[in-house]
Amino acid sequence: MVLVSHLHADHFGGLPFLVLDGQFTRRTRPLTVAGPPGLGRRLPEAMELYFPGSAGVSRRFPVDVVELAPGTTSDVAGLPVTAFEVDHPSGAPALALRLTLAGRTIAYTGDTAWTPVLPAVAAAADLFIAEAYSLTRPIPYHLSHADLVTHQPELTSRWIVLTHPGPDMLAHRAESVFDLAHDGLTLEL
Repeated sequence: MVLVSHLHADHFGGLPFLVLDGQFTRRTRPLTVAGPPGLGRRLPEAMELYFPGSAGVSRRFPVDVVELAPGTTSDVAGLPVTAFEVDHPSGAPALALRLTLAGRTIAYTGDTAWTPVLPAVAAAADLFIAEAYSLTRPIPYHLSHADLVTHQPELTSRWIVLTHPGPDMLAHRAESVFDLAHDGLTLEL
């Protein structure tokens, strides 16, 4: 299963490569891809853009696309996933996502400016993965570390891990009051 927060290339552009890798490695298990309304149209369009003719190829495995409506909880590959609309224009509603797996709740902001829905996304989650593009500098439609520090009392998750850091955040990573994700990081809940 792959969950997509929004339809910008840096968040869903790798899907055509994942589908083709599954094809070339003889995958047989179904692949479920869930994300904002419009994903069902945009995924084949991206497949065709990157690899003309690839969208209609017969595969050994089904690719099931689930479009998540903001404000609802959907069954995605047997897991409850709740979608919250956030503030990040991307041609379709951008989503923060919340799911429960093996009794643990994981929440993710996706890319967004601060929006009042984020405390509900984080509420009592075991892990809240939050975008922090910059340390303090306001970047339109993105969170900063300062935004999260300001609203930290409202974020009742057990653990906050930052992701999607820009150059400014990376240069100031030692100043973060939260853990910062990095390539190869494994989290145990």
